[in-house]
Amino acid sequence: MIWQTAHRQLDLGRRAVVMGVLNVTPDSFSDGGKFFDPTHAAERGRAMLAEGADLLDIGGESTRPGAVPVAVEEELARVLPVIERLRAQAPQALLSIDTSKAAVAAAALAAGASIVNDVTALRGDPAMAALVRARGAGVVLMHMQGEPATMQRAPSYPADDVVTAVRRFFQERLAFALASGIAPEQLAFDPGLGFGKTAAHNLALCRALPVLGASVPSRPLVLGASRKRFLAVAAGLDPAGAPAERDGATLALSIFAREKGVRVLRVHAVRPNVEALRAVEALLHGQAGSAPGRS
Repeated sequence: MIWQTAHRQLDLGRRAVVMGVLNVTPDSFSDGGKFFDPTHAAERGRAMLAEGADLLDIGGESTRPGAVPVAVEEELARVLPVIERLRAQAPQALLSIDTSKAAVAAAALAAGASIVNDVTALRGDPAMAALVRARGAGVVLMHMQGEPATMQRAPSYPADDVVTAVRRFFQERLAFALASGIAPEQLAFDPGLGFGKTAAHNLALCRALPVLGASVPSRPLVLGASRKRFLAVAAGLDPAGAPAERDGATLALSIFAREKGVRVLRVHAVRPNVEALRAVEALLHGQAGSAPGRS
């Protein structure tokens, strides 16, 4: 399974990759404000690369439940200095821009990003599909019901069948992307855990990962469950507790998801997830993985 990005191919046939979360925002649910300064953000990015992250996902607009949109100019002011620093300081790093705005994606790709992580799956900005096609960028198409400001207000699905809804969405978005001239090798799909879903919906989607993967054959699944509230519920933790307390539950889901076919894990705590994935792959394939930072 090949994922083609603007600057590199990723071979995901036998090895999953870790996408480190780098939020350059004052209000993200897990680490809002902690890496808002570009210098601190670039330092955090380099640290995640040293821990074994295969790519970094840089976002300048929070998509947590209840978040409000950020103007293009503000989003650019947040992400471009970080991308530029990382490109200069870690020139081999693979960078993703987490945005639904074509203007932000275009500037990020010009600055050295290779992937667009679009929570609207090319629905939010009519110029995004043509941009991805023209730049040859990798793109993550994520399912979201509603929009961040309102998505967690009593989410529901016909017959309470979230799996069928997401599976059909993947198939529709795949057809749209191909009709837009985007090569299939550029595409990856994310079920959007926590984006317009209850805890029960999220767990149902996790159990159905093989079904979701089969709906978009030969395309990688991306899973962004790290530190999300439903993991606290599943693990019997206090949902009001600090997000970092959910790292153990995140790790369990990463291992489960890898065994179910997921190839891209989007996480905050990089090293333990890298080590767990390499151990799982050694068990599955009988081949030891490389050390963090050397993959």
